[in-house]
Amino acid sequence: MKNFTIITLISISMLLGACAPDRSTKIYTSAQALQAEDVEEGVVESVQEAKIRKEDTPVGSIAGAAIGGIAASGIGGGKGSAIASIAGAVVGGFLGDKAEKLVTDKKAYKIVVKLDSGQKIVVVQQADVPFQPGERVNVFSSRVDNTKRVSKL
Repeated sequence: MKNFTIITLISISMLLGACAPDRSTKIYTSAQALQAEDVEEGVVESVQEAKIRKEDTPVGSIAGAAIGGIAASGIGGGKGSAIASIAGAVVGGFLGDKAEKLVTDKKAYKIVVKLDSGQKIVVVQQADVPFQPGERVNVFSSRVDNTKRVSKL
């Protein structure tokens, strides 16, 4: 039973990691590739650390609750076993939710750019390319899905 629980937890973690969206300056989906983008130049005004979090899903909580309930069901007997199962499910659900966030959260930057047109914009993107205030950058604006990316000149 213990091995089954460990294998289940590892499998869930791998699945959750595969579901996390990429918001990188360097990664394009097949639908985004070969699409025209508008380009504007600007200057980075500020950069702050941020996180990109996958929209809340019940997967981590449900999986954690199931595993916690099953794991705790062997504790005690009769009513004690039922109480242990409920407590295990509650704690497992909480831990499963936290584990899902740890697996799917991505380090990001919130970049404020003053475009040469005078307009200021903020773009949050994956922290795969560092930016510094005062640095000249390109801002790519998708014509398809209205997303923007900041890239070095």
